[in-house]
Amino acid sequence: MTDSSPPRPRPQRLRPLRHLGRPGGPRRPHGPGAHLIGRYGLLALTALLFLIFSLALPRTFPTLDTVDAILSTQSIPAVLALAAMVPIVTGSFDLSLGYGLGLAHVMVMQLVVNNGWPWPLACLAVILGGAVVGVLNGVIVEFGRINSFIATLGTGSMLYAVTGWVTDGGRIVPGPQGLPIAFTDLYDSMFLGLPVPTYYVLGLAVVLWLVLERLPLGRYLYVIGANRRAADLIGIPTRRYSVYAFTASGLIVGLAGVLLAAQQQIGNPSVGLDYLLPAFAAALLGSTAIRPGRPNAMGTVVAVAVLAVGLTGIGQMGAGFWTIPLFYGGTLLVAVGLSGYSARRLRTGAAAARDSPDAPPPPPSSPTRGGGAAGTAP
Repeated sequence: MTDSSPPRPRPQRLRPLRHLGRPGGPRRPHGPGAHLIGRYGLLALTALLFLIFSLALPRTFPTLDTVDAILSTQSIPAVLALAAMVPIVTGSFDLSLGYGLGLAHVMVMQLVVNNGWPWPLACLAVILGGAVVGVLNGVIVEFGRINSFIATLGTGSMLYAVTGWVTDGGRIVPGPQGLPIAFTDLYDSMFLGLPVPTYYVLGLAVVLWLVLERLPLGRYLYVIGANRRAADLIGIPTRRYSVYAFTASGLIVGLAGVLLAAQQQIGNPSVGLDYLLPAFAAALLGSTAIRPGRPNAMGTVVAVAVLAVGLTGIGQMGAGFWTIPLFYGGTLLVAVGLSGYSARRLRTGAAAARDSPDAPPPPPSSPTRGGGAAGTAP
């Protein structure tokens, strides 16, 4: 005798209600106003600081001379900040930047003044040498399994030793004929009413933006920085791409060294260290703008602008020399805190969107080369 009763429905699996216990029901994404503030708040702060200093110093600050001075003097810190930003994308830090900058600009002067090289060949050799130093840093960090702080601090100390050996502890000063005019024009000339170094910074920022935001290479670097273990699991060669990031950083440091040599026109073995703290302050502060929560080229340029306007205004108000390291040190602390907060808010927003009952179902998994499904356990 068979049972003719209808089958009982199977109980449905309920999704965890993570929003229970929170006032107001489920957590909703931030509104468009908060989104715009996160993206362009730092840019608005730059305009606000410029307005404040213009009102406080109407005769000296809002002038073309001040703008030209900011654009000219901040080009090398901006280039070095972009160099620091690239390894940060992968979750690493390159503390050898300042030492590498000092060695690069000294080598340009050594090759041009003492060895008689043509300045274009000397500049090319120094830029390629910076890339070699970047490869060395990447190999030590990734294949030597040494923390990037320790590894790059060690290589930076070695670069400083090489700088002292090349200069014998002194300065490299050109002879009575000076440096070639074409070489010094790399930094001193104007184009369309703006200092030429401004175009170097903008061009480099655009190239890095295209690579990081529009090419697969940039997406791979961001995945490595977000979750290296997950990057390994989906087949990204994390070691190789991390070495690429350090190589790009070293290449940009070489370029900054060429510009520094054209600016100062002497070889000073200790000048590079002065640029290390501003570079990291701008790179970390830039991760809170344009693309909040992750390092990006345009945000780094905006952060350099904020620091430049602030320092210029403080200097014109007659502040002491000790305010510069105080300003940079405080900015670095604030930048680290804000970048960490932006990254946590980005992860929280993504988790809230994924757990929302209105979220669309995940797409069907696609087969991988291993034969399993992407994102699922075998």
